[in-house]
Amino acid sequence: MKTIGLIGGMSWESTLTYYQIINREVKETLGGLHSAKILLYSVDFAEIEGYQVRGEWEKSGQVLADVALGLEKAGADYIFLCTNTMHKVASYITKAISIPFIHIASATGEVLKENNITKVALLGTIFTMEQDFYKQTLIEDGFEVMVPEKEERELIHHVIYNELVLGKISPSSKQSFISIIENLSRKGAQGVILGCTEIGLLITQDDTSLPVFDTAIIHAKKAATLAIE
Repeated sequence: MKTIGLIGGMSWESTLTYYQIINREVKETLGGLHSAKILLYSVDFAEIEGYQVRGEWEKSGQVLADVALGLEKAGADYIFLCTNTMHKVASYITKAISIPFIHIASATGEVLKENNITKVALLGTIFTMEQDFYKQTLIEDGFEVMVPEKEERELIHHVIYNELVLGKISPSSKQSFISIIENLSRKGAQGVILGCTEIGLLITQDDTSLPVFDTAIIHAKKAATLAIE
């Protein structure tokens, strides 16, 4: 079995999802008492969020690159960054390590293709929805990417940072997200990417008829697959 290196803590609530899913998938595939070989480094999210707010992406990139290199030295065979937004600094990580870095958008694109999705809505932080570092990966894979309107993007970002990363689940926020997804569906979206690993704490497939692609689940399942290939 390969050893999976996880860079988590952004936030720790969603990192739990990774740990649970990877171990569950390994157990269901191999049976018995099998569980995954995982090396997890959980960062202090307050430090990373501060770099985000101040636009100090280089500093956050170096922090995560150092963590990734430490995981490689500890024996990791693959690196998974348990957050969508911080893939903005993925290049810092890939330059620092010699083992594969599995990009969350690429893993999501594989699942979209399996489901014959070509036009997809993207929910996430302001950084993920408005900047190109994430969307471009999907566009280069042949997908048309839609994002919510400006006010809706601001609401989503607010809920992520002021509720979800703190473990707060608000019924009114849930309804707002459902309304935003319905608007995107009416505009032609064939599916919706939960492009922040916390959104899956609020929205599931049971909440909408539009196919939901939870990046945390997709990324974690990819990790489990690679671990036992």
